[in-house]
Amino acid sequence: MNNVVIMGRLTKDPEIRYSQGENPMCVARYTLAVDRPFAKDGEQTADFISCKAFGKAGQFIEKYAKKGTKLAVKGRIQTGSYTNKDGQKVYTTEVVAEAQEFAESKKAAEGGNSGASSNAPASAADDGFMNVPDELDDDLPFN
Repeated sequence: MNNVVIMGRLTKDPEIRYSQGENPMCVARYTLAVDRPFAKDGEQTADFISCKAFGKAGQFIEKYAKKGTKLAVKGRIQTGSYTNKDGQKVYTTEVVAEAQEFAESKKAAEGGNSGASSNAPASAADDGFMNVPDELDDDLPFN
């Protein structure tokens, strides 16, 4: 089984190409900065993971993704190798995306919450959800 799920931000605008031939196919290449779950010496670190998407998945990236976009990607790991111009063998590892989706709202991506304190509870106007008062917790059908 070869499945991978990652979430991160695009490090730069994606590279878009179309294949040659009668039915050109979109090929999108991009790199995601994926935060590691632990900090080294108190500093957050990230892995920079190369990804590529074909066809409709590539067109999604072409149309909607840009530097800084936070994406969740499901796909498979693909390895390869080539010989560079110096005659050295170079090994590659990348994620071939099968499904992609936004991992944050457009408002959050644009910094729409810039004036609010990050510790303040969100109101219904901010995200569409209301806080439930503590006294109503016992009446809810779920915990």
